[in-house]
Amino acid sequence: MKKTIIIAAAVILAGGGFYAFKKKNAAQAPKYVTAQAQLRDLSEMVDTTGVVGPENRVEIQPSASGRIEKILVEEGDRIKAGQVLALMSSSDRVAILDAARAAGDDQYKQWQETYKPIKVISPIDGTLILSNIVEGQTVSAGTVLFAISDKLIVAASLDESDIGKVKLGQKASIVLDAYPDKTVRGRVFKILDEGTTKSNVVTYTVKIRPEQVPPFFRSQMTANIKIRISDRKDILMVPAMAVTTDQKGDTAVITSISKGQPVYAKVETGQTEGDEVEVVSGLKAGDSVTYQDKAYTAQKDSSGSNPLMPSRPNMNRQQQRAVRGH
Repeated sequence: MKKTIIIAAAVILAGGGFYAFKKKNAAQAPKYVTAQAQLRDLSEMVDTTGVVGPENRVEIQPSASGRIEKILVEEGDRIKAGQVLALMSSSDRVAILDAARAAGDDQYKQWQETYKPIKVISPIDGTLILSNIVEGQTVSAGTVLFAISDKLIVAASLDESDIGKVKLGQKASIVLDAYPDKTVRGRVFKILDEGTTKSNVVTYTVKIRPEQVPPFFRSQMTANIKIRISDRKDILMVPAMAVTTDQKGDTAVITSISKGQPVYAKVETGQTEGDEVEVVSGLKAGDSVTYQDKAYTAQKDSSGSNPLMPSRPNMNRQQQRAVRGH
């Protein structure tokens, strides 16, 4: 009877061990995710940086030396061609008015009416981006009084390796560092022929004109630019994780799992877009692809000890007494 109990216990333990082994293998079995190949529209972009600036910047200087009597505009104002920006007295008028002021108010007013001030006039339509004077300031003939921009644009710097891809009329998106949540649309309208070399790198300037200049644009603001090089329609895409290699080492995807083994289909891939890859050949829209879910699961040590530390070998009582005796 005792022998029978021992055998039964052994059978129970063996069955429990088999169940635990089966459960462990089931937990370690790879998990697969299924997705479909889908058609998408892709755009190839060139990323670069640039600076906001005037397309044409006109500096206004006085025709002679004198003194600024009155300023009639402020920075940021929209200016029309022929508009009076300031009034100034020539050096001769300054001398006469100062002498007349000492003679009395009547003399001063008389000379003010007789000797008219010089009008500083804008030669173009645009925006006043610089006012470099204050009333009462004495200026010379070379002093820059104002600067006017006809329209703000963005000048981008492109590496020599990218300039061949850029063409006139290509679309661009502009995001200013100061306004990262606002995107401005524009188009390439000029590509400069002469490059500049800095640290052995040749760059070329590409000018982009916004479709509509927003009010928050300011000269010398830094911009991040994406120039759209090409648009492609109905491109077949699959998740990048689905692309693998088959038994021969060729690029492939898994189309199904048969009897626990993956079934491969050889493919040719193209452009990568985010977490997806273009499939040039080997699949069609709607085909299913299967790939392994490779989410990391930390291993647990059932003993609670550090698996990196060496452990003592198992010893019987006689061996333990021998070790303690030494």
